[in-house]
Amino acid sequence: MTIPIGLLRGAITVSASIAFVLAWGSGFIAAKFATFDVSLWTVLFWRYLLLAVVLLAIAIPIGALRGLSRVDWRRLASVGAFSQLGYVVFVYASVAAGISTGTTALIDAVQPLVVATLVGPVLGLRVRGASWIGLALGAVGVALVVGSQLGGTAASPATYVLPILAMVCLIAATFLDRRLPTNRPILTILTVHVTVVTVVLATIAAVTGNAAPPASSTFWVTTAFTALVPSLLAYALYWWLIRRIGVTSLNALLFAVAPTTAAAGAILFAEAITLFTALGFAISAVAVAVVLIAERRPDQDERNGRKNSRMSVASSSGSSYAAK
Repeated sequence: MTIPIGLLRGAITVSASIAFVLAWGSGFIAAKFATFDVSLWTVLFWRYLLLAVVLLAIAIPIGALRGLSRVDWRRLASVGAFSQLGYVVFVYASVAAGISTGTTALIDAVQPLVVATLVGPVLGLRVRGASWIGLALGAVGVALVVGSQLGGTAASPATYVLPILAMVCLIAATFLDRRLPTNRPILTILTVHVTVVTVVLATIAAVTGNAAPPASSTFWVTTAFTALVPSLLAYALYWWLIRRIGVTSLNALLFAVAPTTAAAGAILFAEAITLFTALGFAISAVAVAVVLIAERRPDQDERNGRKNSRMSVASSSGSSYAAK
């Protein structure tokens, strides 16, 4: 008995999507474990150092970094400074400050909504009214979740700016990437990002006196996990899926990370999930759906436009032929 190719491909895509959600969400859970009794600068420095060693060991022998100009390094470093350094530092700072992992993940998941809505004014593209509605709904959902968490965690209200700053860093990285596009392979891009971030983190860890790792097997297991799973595996699945299902559907998967992480946080860390928390997640899900539909519609209109154009040409040709 043979398995149809289409069914097999569908099963692979679904499995990869589930693995992506779990791998991406594991980064928030690992951040909670890693920062219990160790400085976030120590954790991040060794995480990126291990990752840099792995990537350089692969990239250098195959010449993935060959031919990079100063302009290339500067552009890639600029994007990496926001997408890797700024984003991860603020996520770890959020979790270390006592903000629940689910709330941090939700604010992270709202990032595609903001990008989809602001891409027009910033890059000069048309933005549909539905995108603005989606952004407003997303803001309401996040407000409900954050409100339900206030008083129930060790985090002060002021610390909730940290996950917002993490989201802002991802948005900045997105706009920089669109304004400074590159055709370099993913391995090259990731290697430059990680190498530059490692140098910055090494400097910060040394200046703050947090470079020395603790003599703990738990620290090394957690550090190795964060380097390999939420960094390498999640990033690889991200780019594989973006080619398989497209960026619009992938943005929907990013939202699935939030409730998955919240459930894991409730089980592992006894983080509270109230009725308002669940309502906030539901409203945010509706917001994502509104924006995804709005993003798909221009593509569908363009396809329909091309189809109608072809039909018009065919009809015109037929009429001309009949007249003869």
